[in-house]
Amino acid sequence: MKVPGHLAGALLGYSAFALLISPTIALAQANYPTKPIRWIVPFVPGGSTTIIARLMGQKLTERWGQQIVVDNRGGGNTIIGSEALVRAAPDGYTVLQVTSTHVINPSLLATPYDAVKDFAPIGTLVATETLMVVNPSVPATNLQEFIALAKSKPGQINFGSSGTATTNHLTAELLCIMAGIRMQHIPYKGAGPATTDLMGGQIQMFMNNALPLIPFVKSGKMRAIAVSGEKRLRSLPDTPTFTESGLPGYDVRSWQGMLAPARTPPAIIDKFSREIASIVRAPEFTETLVTLGADPFISTPQQFADLIKVDLERYAKLIKRANIKLEQ
Repeated sequence: MKVPGHLAGALLGYSAFALLISPTIALAQANYPTKPIRWIVPFVPGGSTTIIARLMGQKLTERWGQQIVVDNRGGGNTIIGSEALVRAAPDGYTVLQVTSTHVINPSLLATPYDAVKDFAPIGTLVATETLMVVNPSVPATNLQEFIALAKSKPGQINFGSSGTATTNHLTAELLCIMAGIRMQHIPYKGAGPATTDLMGGQIQMFMNNALPLIPFVKSGKMRAIAVSGEKRLRSLPDTPTFTESGLPGYDVRSWQGMLAPARTPPAIIDKFSREIASIVRAPEFTETLVTLGADPFISTPQQFADLIKVDLERYAKLIKRANIKLEQ
């Protein structure tokens, strides 16, 4: 088919332009990053996500020579921070650190984004066990004593969470189901405020990633009751597992990972993924994580994408079983 002269000229001009900018785009991706990177944490400061973000950010800054700016965007069950990522340019200079809450939200409310289609998985960072802690005034020193106390006072013991249907809310609801107890849920806008109120006595029990709670346990500001997983934490050797405490099958390990906006160039995704895997795999960084109560958890972008899909279904089943609904 013969192309009209004026269109041929336009197409030729377009082709020349495409050939001109293609090497420029490729070079920009190869040299990535060339400016600071915004690392969104969709929680208020004080939780394990911020701790991990700052540790990773420091290492990436050292390796890449570009500042990693940790941006805490808490609120809305992580929706505020997640939407900020979706609206960002897909150029690798805005990334989002997520937890299992990312795959929990779709079972409870209509999010302004698709939890799968609007994000490009980069990889996972760490996996953390759940630590159950109580205010020191609670008359229970182990899990069985706590269960007996809760059964004697149905609905009178308050437990906190970093928000309705967040991971630590669901872990407590699962405990209620498995132990046959009933407690009162008090949602907060992040783990930090819940931790503060636990120490102040406004709530009696809290379940969260072990990482941010360990210092408070060691200082006596809260009492550790049990930890999930197959073995005790090295940093809390006197705290038994749930299995040791008479509640086998309580599996509530959670993860943290990184997402970029959909349509972020694969070359940038792969470079970011390889770099964070290299950092997490390094012996000194692994030792830091273990000391804090976390385990390195490395995955490729595709493996993380598969995990997201599996957990979307897993948490949907738990939410339905526990009849959890967002509180108005």
